[in-house]
Amino acid sequence: MPSFSVFFAQVTNAANAAVAGGPVTPEPERPLWSVFVMYGLLLAVVYFIFFRPQIQAKKNQDEKIKTAKTGDKIVTSSGIHGVITNVKDSTVIVRVADNVKLEIEKSHIDKILKTDSSESDKTPSKA
Repeated sequence: MPSFSVFFAQVTNAANAAVAGGPVTPEPERPLWSVFVMYGLLLAVVYFIFFRPQIQAKKNQDEKIKTAKTGDKIVTSSGIHGVITNVKDSTVIVRVADNVKLEIEKSHIDKILKTDSSESDKTPSKA
């Protein structure tokens, strides 16, 4: 009874003979510049898919925060809703209820909903 190792050796020898029997053509070498082009394209795709949208969103958020003014309704990153009553260099004073004011960093403003003055402009005046 032949053992498994003899059978494996015969199969391996047959496979090697089949591979070695055909014509062997060496794979042509790629030019070095093509490797750099491929990596450059890969980096460009990663930049435009992952990093550029985040940079654009951050830029839009910073621009929105710079335009915040007194009377704007805001939502902070922690979910506090209020109306800006005073704008300072790096902070804003937000009225969240009657006689309740909070001083919040401008960087924590998440959304600027609308201004009080724009609401009064939208309401029709009765004559």
